[in-house]
Amino acid sequence: MSLLHQIDPIAISLGPVAIHWYGITYAVAFAIGWWLGRRRLRAGRLPVSEQAYSDLIFYGMLGVVLGGRLGYIFFYNLENVIAHPLTAFKVWEGGMSFHGGLLGVMAAVVWWSRRHRLHVFDTMDFIAPIVPTGLGLGRIGNFIGGELWGRHTDVPWAMVFPNSLPAEYADLPADALRELHASGALEAYARHPSQLYQFALEGVAMFVLLWWFSSKPRPRYAVSGLFALLYGVFRFAVEFVRQPDAHLGYLAFGWLTMGQLLSLPLIGVGLLLLWLSRRAPTLQPVRSDATSTPEQA
Repeated sequence: MSLLHQIDPIAISLGPVAIHWYGITYAVAFAIGWWLGRRRLRAGRLPVSEQAYSDLIFYGMLGVVLGGRLGYIFFYNLENVIAHPLTAFKVWEGGMSFHGGLLGVMAAVVWWSRRHRLHVFDTMDFIAPIVPTGLGLGRIGNFIGGELWGRHTDVPWAMVFPNSLPAEYADLPADALRELHASGALEAYARHPSQLYQFALEGVAMFVLLWWFSSKPRPRYAVSGLFALLYGVFRFAVEFVRQPDAHLGYLAFGWLTMGQLLSLPLIGVGLLLLWLSRRAPTLQPVRSDATSTPEQA
C-alpha cells in the first residue's frame, strides 16, 4: 500500500507571516556551503581571503534565487506569469529551475573571478563539490512542499501527493483524505517520490563523488566537467519517472521532457570540459590568506 504525503509546508506561522520549509532548506544550504567552502579555502584550494569567499557566497545566493526563478519562468511557466504577473515574485511557493540557477551562479562567478583576477574555471572547480548540498536540500524542500512529484506507479514506496489529486479531492480536509487513503480509494493516484530520488542522486551521490574527486588537486575544468556530466546524466534518468509539467507535457517522442532537453547540453559541456582538462594546468594549494595569482603546474 502507498504512503500518504501530509506534511505542512509551513514551518512557522507568526500572524500574517509564514516561514516555509522551502525557504529554510535554502538558508541551510547556503550555511552548509559557506562552511564547506571555508574548509576548502583553509586547505589552500583557492588563493583568496575568507571575506572574499563570503562575498562569493552572497553573489552566488543572488544568482541562485534570481537565475532559478527567471529560469523557471522562461523555461516552464512563461504563459502563466504573463497572465498573472505577481506570481513571478512568489518564490516561497516554489518554482525554481536548476538550469536557470546554474546560469545565475555562473554569471556571479564570472563577475567575482574577474574582480579577483582568477580564472573563472578555477573558481568553478572550487565551488562545484559544494553545490550538491544545495541541490539535495532543495529537493527535500520540494518533497516537503509536495511538489514536482513523480509519475504513477505501484512500487511499495509509492506516495499519494494531495496536490496531485483530481479537483474533486482539492477541498477535502486532512482527516477525510486519510480515511480515503486507508480504504485504498487513492491507490490509483500513487506516484514515484521522485524528489527523493533526486535528493539521493543530485545531493548525496554527487556530493560524495565530487568531494572525493576534488580531495586532491585536479587539472582545471575537471571538477566542473564531472559536475556537469553527473548532473546531466542523473537528471536525464530521473525524468523518466518524474511527472512533466502539465502545461508542457512531453516535447517529443512521447517521452522527452523539458528537464531532459535542458540536461543534454550539460552532458555535452561536461564531456567537453573533461576533455579540455587533459592538457590544462593544475591549481596547486596555497595559503588561505594568499593574494597572489594561482600557482600552476
